[in-house]
Amino acid sequence: VQLVESGGGSVQSGGSLRLSCAVSTYSYSDYSMGWFRQAPGKERGGVATIDTAGSTTYADFVKGRFTISQDNAKNTVFLQMNNLKSEGTAMYYCAARFRGWGPLKSLAVSDFGYWGQGNQVTVSS
Repeated sequence: VQLVESGGGSVQSGGSLRLSCAVSTYSYSDYSMGWFRQAPGKERGGVATIDTAGSTTYADFVKGRFTISQDNAKNTVFLQMNNLKSEGTAMYYCAARFRGWGPLKSLAVSDFGYWGQGNQVTVSS
């Protein structure tokens, strides 16, 4: 499984960005997908996930502002980020885990076994 992110960049506080992650696999529908982020000097943490049934889970700090979605026909997962705040400056990573690997609705880094290269998002105040 290979994951390639795109769509990062710089934006002012209150602005929006959309991240995309193209997944190379013959069985995309067997994988739950997630977005994670890592700010300088901090541990990587979960932002949002979407499972094989399309059910979504969000970290409390992004609820109402970020939306995870996917296009199964294109093996692509998205993260729409609205009303970005300066603390959203981080490297954002796309990740995948095979169905049944770890608990449902998990945002734990350790439950995801496949990772993209990361995409920088910088939010200026």
